[in-house]
Amino acid sequence: MIIAVDANGGDYAPRELVKGAVEAAEEYKVDIALVGRKTILDMLVRHYASRPSFTIIEASQTIEPNEHPVQAIRSKPDSSIVVGTKLVRDSIASAFVSAGNTGAILTAAFLNLKKMEGIQRPALCGLIHVNAANPVLLIDAGANVDCQPSFLVQFAQLGTIFAKGFLGINSPRVGLLSNGEEEIKGNLLTRDSYQLLKKTELNFIGNVEGQEMLKGKADVIVTDGFTGNIVLKTMEGFGDTFQNLLGVGQVFRVDHQLQGPALAHYVELGSTVKRMDYKEYGGACLLGINGNIVIAHGRSQAKAIKNAIHLAHRAAHLTPIEAIKNGYHLSN
Repeated sequence: MIIAVDANGGDYAPRELVKGAVEAAEEYKVDIALVGRKTILDMLVRHYASRPSFTIIEASQTIEPNEHPVQAIRSKPDSSIVVGTKLVRDSIASAFVSAGNTGAILTAAFLNLKKMEGIQRPALCGLIHVNAANPVLLIDAGANVDCQPSFLVQFAQLGTIFAKGFLGINSPRVGLLSNGEEEIKGNLLTRDSYQLLKKTELNFIGNVEGQEMLKGKADVIVTDGFTGNIVLKTMEGFGDTFQNLLGVGQVFRVDHQLQGPALAHYVELGSTVKRMDYKEYGGACLLGINGNIVIAHGRSQAKAIKNAIHLAHRAAHLTPIEAIKNGYHLSN
């Protein structure tokens, strides 16, 4: 099993991408193919790896964050994103990890790997692990800004199948993100989606409000990509801000002021905030495509890339594509 990694994508490429890949290879014993400029990657691998044994695949072009996805894919056929998705298409790699231009990754995956039969729109499935006892899958986390109710039903089905393997839950509880628990609450998309979800064989528990997302009420939370992406980025920003606040005078407070229950609460709070850090969960899986694609945060550094590779490795072992094909009937 080989995991292909986009060494050109992201704010800290290629150095942090190579560092993360080296750490993942050593910790998880996974074979990695770095996709990017070979001369640079050869040098970095020799610098960071104690035993350089990485496959390096040449990709001379890079799609920048501000480029139009479709135009970039067409004008840069030798970009790391295009080359990486083709490695999955041709069964050379079991998964592809990229922290590059999200729109370009989605476009390349759509063009090169194609949607699975019966899927209307692929969706990004992200892990929210703030509550250690009850991790939650959020779908869609940003792939589809404008949605129809039937899309959300399929997102729920995709999330349910993925949760069975990834979270080990036989009958995942599905909640619909809304601004109230009552069936009549929400915008037109939410209300119509609620009516469709009621008719499925899913373990649909109804609406879930924003403050309930982290309380373990649902295992899979369904929403449109516009809302889901805002949710993830809000949590990310809160985590960043809180970590900065905790870091100011931390040693003095712990050593000289906090004792007993107060110290225990402080440690628990620090652990919770750490789990909100995007670096801990690595990225989001693109479900509904004929191939395993993990999209990492554009600001990913070595730790986030290492965890994204671990996520891709787990996804490849769980074979979600086969599970989806053999799972629920996907409504058109």
